[in-house]
Amino acid sequence: MTEYITHIGTDESGKGDFFGPLVIAGVMVNEQAAKIFMDAGIKDSKKVTDKKILTLEPLIKANSAYSVIAISNGRYNELYNKIKNLNKLLAWGHARAIENILEKETCEYALSDKFGDESLIQSALMKNGRSIRLEQMVRAESDIAVAAASILARAAFVHKIQEMGNTYGLEFPKGCAPQVKDVARVFVNKYGKEKLSEVCKTHFKTFKEI
Repeated sequence: MTEYITHIGTDESGKGDFFGPLVIAGVMVNEQAAKIFMDAGIKDSKKVTDKKILTLEPLIKANSAYSVIAISNGRYNELYNKIKNLNKLLAWGHARAIENILEKETCEYALSDKFGDESLIQSALMKNGRSIRLEQMVRAESDIAVAAASILARAAFVHKIQEMGNTYGLEFPKGCAPQVKDVARVFVNKYGKEKLSEVCKTHFKTFKEI
């Protein structure tokens, strides 16, 4: 059997959702945690219900070093307008997640899902992360650390969407389905179009259509 290498996995949630934040999470998984996570059925968050994700979240946090970065819509729109490139924004978030974990723990290897040029994350890393061996892989969620990161990112996204719903008295649909526009129109009627940028990603074509 090949030896397990302790490593950090990173993944994001909310990238394709009109409403809600962009969340990037990192999780450092050692051999013991990997066994616990596999036994618990942790896998890519897209294959797990939101209800189950919220039960797995505390298990991951109790058994690993982790970092969760939630970029609220207001901040996201501000950063996107400045950077004008989603991959660069993602790289910044993945790098921050890795850096935050390296401030607490020592780790020599990190893996993320492939979303752009590897040099983007590498160049966004600061002093703690410069020496880490970093890889990006297509469908990296098959790795247990990346899967755990995808669960934490999704859990934070679900919490934020629920908080937004409580704040504005609306149920914000996930994704980009047709009902997203319906809710956006209700929101504009209720709060005015200026407020819409506080709950959505303004570079989506849905925003212009509203």
